[in-house]
Amino acid sequence: MYRIITIEREYGCGAGEIARELAERLRWHLWDHALTEAIARMAKVEHAAVERCEERADSTFRRLVNTFLRGSYESHMSAPGREPFNTDRFVAVGQQVMENAANAGNCVIVGRGAPYFLREWSEAFHVFLYASYPEKMRRLMLMGKSEKEAGHLLDHVDQERIEFVKCYFHADWPTRSLYHLMINTAMGKENVVSTILQTMRALERSAAGGVPPSHSSQPIPSR
Repeated sequence: MYRIITIEREYGCGAGEIARELAERLRWHLWDHALTEAIARMAKVEHAAVERCEERADSTFRRLVNTFLRGSYESHMSAPGREPFNTDRFVAVGQQVMENAANAGNCVIVGRGAPYFLREWSEAFHVFLYASYPEKMRRLMLMGKSEKEAGHLLDHVDQERIEFVKCYFHADWPTRSLYHLMINTAMGKENVVSTILQTMRALERSAAGGVPPSHSSQPIPSR
């Protein structure tokens, strides 16, 4: 039986609302912004420090190079004995937080590499949400973004996710073989949520009848 749903998404496709609706329908815990907060608590850093690292490829070496180029190396040095918080640290702590959430079960986890961290968990049901560029642009502008700002975000956020997954999981983003479902959110929130729940339950019934609840997949290299 599935006890975890991971939601990976293209930026601007409305995944946050869909994940929230799923969690409410199932009465499960939603790990979206709460995941950022949990990582910050475990790492003992500010919430903003975690947000800066989320789904961005920024190794320790790259961070130091960028700091040197900015001419502010000394001001960014960590205190002796204190591990710096960068994307490498985000990945390490994030995996631990995510596995704790998965062990507790009954949760919906949004982004942050969840389908990659939890790719071997048989209790995890993986969903990828996407939409056309015009549809995502429309959604962002309804949220109050200017056309220029929305276009910039659409051009850059998912590119950062591509680099993050390539760097830390040595995989393409999205890795289609990971997902039980890939859905165009233009069909509407209600239809997306219903499709996810119906498909998940159908796979559970198949498993109960002796057919494993799996999807066609190829192994993803471990980091």
